[in-house]
Amino acid sequence: MKTHFQKVKKFATEKSVKRARATREKRAGWIIKVPGGEYAWANKMQRVDIIRRGLPYDSIEVISKRTDLPIKQVLTIFGVPQTTYNKKKRGEELLSGRDSEVVLLLTELLDFGLEVFNNESEKFQRWLKKPNLSLGGVKPESLFDSVTGIQEVKNALNRLEYGNMA
Repeated sequence: MKTHFQKVKKFATEKSVKRARATREKRAGWIIKVPGGEYAWANKMQRVDIIRRGLPYDSIEVISKRTDLPIKQVLTIFGVPQTTYNKKKRGEELLSGRDSEVVLLLTELLDFGLEVFNNESEKFQRWLKKPNLSLGGVKPESLFDSVTGIQEVKNALNRLEYGNMA
């Protein structure tokens, strides 16, 4: 006689979690290349891990080149005097957590901005340097000194991407 109960396979959550993590890690993320290595992240938790470990002072130069801003202006954003920067860079020291976070957020913002401007770097650089009505009439690059300012620039890029005034 047949029973109505069949053996049900137990769901293997471990396999599912591993598969999901592998898929998430394959997803496109962000990379910042500095002399001596590169840092890559695809989600906020990976970003937090990098922030806690700290980025090398060389990453400030990377941001300077990507934003097309003089190194002195970028150092002002980070509140670091030129002499301190030179000393810490020579000593291969790491940025503070806050400064590492700003570098990573700026990397994400710059990648997003290039995407919005169809990889037309010159147009994006011009946009960063022009006063913007949706940002209260200030230049987007002038807001790079705070996490909130970076988020506001990202919001303006979002509006621009979807056809709103920015």
